[in-house]
Amino acid sequence: MADLKKLKDSGPLAVIGLMSGTSMDGVDAAWLETDGEQVSSFGASLMVPYEPAFRARLHRFVSSVPEKHHPQAGAIEVELTDLHAKAVEALIAKAGRGPDLIGFHGQTVWHRPQRRQTWQIGDGRRLAKALQVPVVYDFRSNDVNNAGQGAPLLPLFHAKLVAERAKPIVVANIGGVANITWLGERRDSPGATQFPYAILGFDTGPGNAMLDDWMLKHTGAAMDRDGKASGAGRVDTARLARLLSSPFFSQPPPKSLDRLAFDMRVVEGLSVNDGAATLIEFTAASIVKAISLCPAPPRQLLVTGGGRHNPTLMRRLTELSGLPTQPIEAVGCDGDVIEAQAFAYFAARHVRGLPLTYPEITGVSKPLMGGKLAEPV
Repeated sequence: MADLKKLKDSGPLAVIGLMSGTSMDGVDAAWLETDGEQVSSFGASLMVPYEPAFRARLHRFVSSVPEKHHPQAGAIEVELTDLHAKAVEALIAKAGRGPDLIGFHGQTVWHRPQRRQTWQIGDGRRLAKALQVPVVYDFRSNDVNNAGQGAPLLPLFHAKLVAERAKPIVVANIGGVANITWLGERRDSPGATQFPYAILGFDTGPGNAMLDDWMLKHTGAAMDRDGKASGAGRVDTARLARLLSSPFFSQPPPKSLDRLAFDMRVVEGLSVNDGAATLIEFTAASIVKAISLCPAPPRQLLVTGGGRHNPTLMRRLTELSGLPTQPIEAVGCDGDVIEAQAFAYFAARHVRGLPLTYPEITGVSKPLMGGKLAEPV
């Protein structure tokens, strides 16, 4: 059994964070030394890609929006959990030692905060038993059950990473769904949440998911690698206008999205390249629209997540925003593993009894803890 008192009362913990994102390409695993407030060090990381057959099954399962009692849910959850266990074992071998704790996000199947529903598959108890390490999982449910959006969670960790940068500043995380973190100046007197900076965080619209699905359907490729398709295409402005007409974009934050919130059929009939260009423009324009909803214009836009690898998207973000736009590596971070690092950080916060979600980000009425702890048995 885990010594929970030691986890709560000792100094920095060695934590492995696990993330299977909305792109469903594999498991990111990252090592972090943290007490849930300060990060002592960033350790080894790796990505274990899913086999094409499993990725296809997972994609079909998520895209079908099944009910929780769907007959395939149990089997695919077991397979997904066991693949995460293999990723942990590989990272332990790379690091040369085991962790004190694991933060396990799982795979989001649906996210419907307006119905107080969010569902991430991934069996925390099975993972804890397999690895004989305590696991914190199910990070979003408590927030959603308390009328919060349950997403995005990353702004809390983004704020830690860029705390010393000149403000206002925006971090855009472009995964399957995109979200931003806006940080303003340090407060003269801390507010009710005791957060030291003015902060805002919310989902902005599509990230990579629609483009990835478009490329997979029409070319068999998993993504628009190096932005070649989108860079060679022309934006269909009429179809773009239809996509941007969603009331979501004028809705004030807090707000969050499901991966399938927008209908890709709007761009059907276009060439592969023109469809890709239109979807890239949709992502860029929705991020810039979101920045316009922030309390003050930022001095800089930093981009993390897989979207920063697409040169067409990065160019359009720069052109549309008029901001200095750089990948988050410009400030010494690794944008491929920030989400996994974040869930290691959140796991440490859970065992220390620290809040995970805040009114300024998810809209809950007060700061809330998040996650459930599974002990190895």
